[in-house]
Amino acid sequence: MKTGISLAVVFFASAVLLAAAEIYQPGSITPPEPAREFRGAWIATVANKDWPSAPGLSVAQQKAELISLLDTAARLKLNAVIFQVRPACDAMYASSIEPWSAYLTGAQGQAPEPFYDPLAFAIEEAHRRGLELHAWFNPFRVRVAGAQWYPSANNISRTHPEWVREYGGQLWLDPGEPAARAYVTRIIMDVVRRYDVDGVQLDDYFYPYPTLLGKGLDPFPDGASWVQFGQASGLDRADWRRQNINQFIQSIYQSIKSVKPWVKFGVSPFGIWRPGNPPQIRGFDSYANLFADSRLWLANGWVDYFSPQLYWSIDAPQQSFPVLLNWWAQQNARGRNLWPGLNAGDVGIKFPASEIADQIAATRRQPGAGGDILFHLGSLENNAALADAVAGEYQLPALVPASPWLTSSLPVKPILGGQPANRTGFVFQWAPANTNSPVAKWILQYYDTDYTWKTYFLSAGQRAQYFTFTPQAFSIRAVDRTGNLSPAAVLTKIVPAMNHAAVTGPAPNKSFWGSYKAQ
Repeated sequence: MKTGISLAVVFFASAVLLAAAEIYQPGSITPPEPAREFRGAWIATVANKDWPSAPGLSVAQQKAELISLLDTAARLKLNAVIFQVRPACDAMYASSIEPWSAYLTGAQGQAPEPFYDPLAFAIEEAHRRGLELHAWFNPFRVRVAGAQWYPSANNISRTHPEWVREYGGQLWLDPGEPAARAYVTRIIMDVVRRYDVDGVQLDDYFYPYPTLLGKGLDPFPDGASWVQFGQASGLDRADWRRQNINQFIQSIYQSIKSVKPWVKFGVSPFGIWRPGNPPQIRGFDSYANLFADSRLWLANGWVDYFSPQLYWSIDAPQQSFPVLLNWWAQQNARGRNLWPGLNAGDVGIKFPASEIADQIAATRRQPGAGGDILFHLGSLENNAALADAVAGEYQLPALVPASPWLTSSLPVKPILGGQPANRTGFVFQWAPANTNSPVAKWILQYYDTDYTWKTYFLSAGQRAQYFTFTPQAFSIRAVDRTGNLSPAAVLTKIVPAMNHAAVTGPAPNKSFWGSYKAQ
């Protein structure tokens, strides 16, 4: 922010009154609408990809690394992080159901010492920086291939081995087991109920990616659940598997909305639904091999946002980024948020940093798309060329797009007032007009002496702003949990200068709103 304005909360008792005519009055001008664009990045915890950098770090080191990542996100004007809280039936948070992750402490089931809750800490620090935090779950993976940690006593492979299948060196919950699906739903809803997350996201792992055996594909070993639950369904085995995932996706969406309707639910599936859709596309068939009918989830509105992993370049003829993005936009009949995933992690390996900048620009040109998610935040922190390319695209702050199907009612216009302070300055103060309507953040805008509006996003807890000068106009708007904006409360300047000789010392106990109040 420019010199002369601080985003620290002002202590009202330190204000200095000036014996001068009123310099602000309620204004009828309308500040410009803020930009709307989802700017997210994944924070991967599996195999210590992004955070923590190694298992068993001290709590102080873990916190410092996470703060550094969030500072990078804020510096680059991102507005959301997608934090992997459950890499493999484990927990990067305090859970009474699943064990602490070995990626955190080095031993599954071992809590951080001294104790802290990484998810609660991440939410607090993200919100402090104006970032949404979405909890990212891998729903059915129990153990990754090559994992060195030993399963704890409350690992699902030990408490319910009848739900678990071994496949390709991994352990996997069988989605064909209704009890296993209910268990994962319970895990997700436990986080939704106990933590102030802004969203929940599932990635592309439903049934596992198939392994090759000779010329064929190694079948997933779900014979027991097929015999018990599938054969009588009237479906063939592939359709039954897809039905299991369809029911799971719909159940998660409905469960979240029944508890916290404002929490957004998103899925980030493999970027190709089926080869040939659209005609030039070739590649892996996620419909046939992962049993993920992701187009159906989008078409039925079982998500609030949809982030297909479009990890190919713009010029790739058989997996073209803009061609696939356009096809997904055409499938989005219910107008859900479409925020594609970009492969930032391969900058410097498969393509230059300019590719990501070009993909951000291509997404902006695509009707029906409203932002991006970068995989992954660690690559932004560690790759200067990539960070510069992203910063070049995200030059001004942007608000997360609204989700009007969740609620269309707007927040009430805030109460705004203020008073002179510290010889030449002014302190503006505000509060929600309706305490029953939670505020997610504030949008502060002021008309500067260079005849332009400046826009800043503030955390929900901030209720005052001190200026060392008197802006021509000041506006505050509330943003609710689903991205809806209140009308603007505005004060406009009516006297160009103040009588500085009239300073009398510390202010007496004035009312909270001081001398000037917007209507």
